[in-house]
Amino acid sequence: MTYPLATLGPTISSTGISAPLFNDIYNSLIATFQGIYGSDIYVDPDSQDGQWIAAIASAINDCNQAAISVFQSFSPSYSQGTNLSSLVKINGMQRLAPTNSQAVGNVGGTVGTVILNGVVEDVNGNMWGLPPSVTIGISGSTTVTVTAQAPGSIAAGIGQINTIYNPQSGWQTFTNTAAATVGNPLETDGALRIRQSNSTAIPARSIIDAIAANVANVPGVGRSYIYENATGATDSNGVPAHSIAPIVEGGSVTLIGQAIALEKPPGIQTYGTTQYISVDQVGLPTTINFFELMEVPIYYAVTIQPLNGYVSTTGVALMNALAAFTAALGIGEDVYASQASAVASLGGSLGATFYISTFYLGTSASPTGTGNVTIAYNAAASCTAANIQLSVA
Repeated sequence: MTYPLATLGPTISSTGISAPLFNDIYNSLIATFQGIYGSDIYVDPDSQDGQWIAAIASAINDCNQAAISVFQSFSPSYSQGTNLSSLVKINGMQRLAPTNSQAVGNVGGTVGTVILNGVVEDVNGNMWGLPPSVTIGISGSTTVTVTAQAPGSIAAGIGQINTIYNPQSGWQTFTNTAAATVGNPLETDGALRIRQSNSTAIPARSIIDAIAANVANVPGVGRSYIYENATGATDSNGVPAHSIAPIVEGGSVTLIGQAIALEKPPGIQTYGTTQYISVDQVGLPTTINFFELMEVPIYYAVTIQPLNGYVSTTGVALMNALAAFTAALGIGEDVYASQASAVASLGGSLGATFYISTFYLGTSASPTGTGNVTIAYNAAASCTAANIQLSVA
């Protein structure tokens, strides 16, 4: 490298934007300084002049990095935060807003009691709001849906929301009778970039890819899959010949139906239990069918024998690992007992503190099966730690 450099600022070329490194800027300024005041001037880092040159070099480097960030922010691959949210609007998209977890439970107390703006608390200290006004029925109990006050992924197993936070006369109990439906946090930059990248497949070479991309970009949609029967006969799953069976988790029925109708070619049937009537530009209706993803709850009963070093938190880690493994399985993916057992074994130093003596799994509580659990093509396995019965012998 020859100093001083021709330029200390960023340069834009056919390969993108680049800028000199801090050390090169610093050395270039020293060469310029010595060219003015003589090569024998003392500019080492412990000198006042050397420190001033370093400060100027740092300022130039900061400006260069800011310029690079601005240049790259025009690409979704590098853009961040609010700028990324604005940029993806070009693709007709928006960042998914956070949602709140919800759970169904029973309010108990004196018949006729009206509870206003009731709040209950779960075992982890999270607050859940009742509907603005709840009247306890003649049975002394009323079923309501409570909503977590904080958005995001707040989980609660059956019976874990059980404390009245703001007591009111006549209101005696609350217990959730079903595990909470977990909400979603604000969509991350990484997840939004993936959706934006998928959206570019909407005009893809494959019609199936285009439909899949369109559906995946519907707000609120989680997992999705387009199952195709390209044969001339109904297949083993019951899907008619030359048909597609879209399988979708979450999202609006209307928006999903519109997304499928937008890309579906003429003559191809859609198959599923949910219907949407699409009306074309000349007023002709077309029925769009698809499946709303069915979740198959998976239950485990695991007995372990503790060894040296076993602590209770290891059992918690086992349950969390098993629940995460199951929930991460894709649409139509079977639950293999050997894989699930291997996950429960944890491995490493934790796995060396116990061994599994019995391992059962199934689709109902207290399972006794040891074989694989078959998942239908239009369903997906689900599991929480509450579905896992762990016994320490």
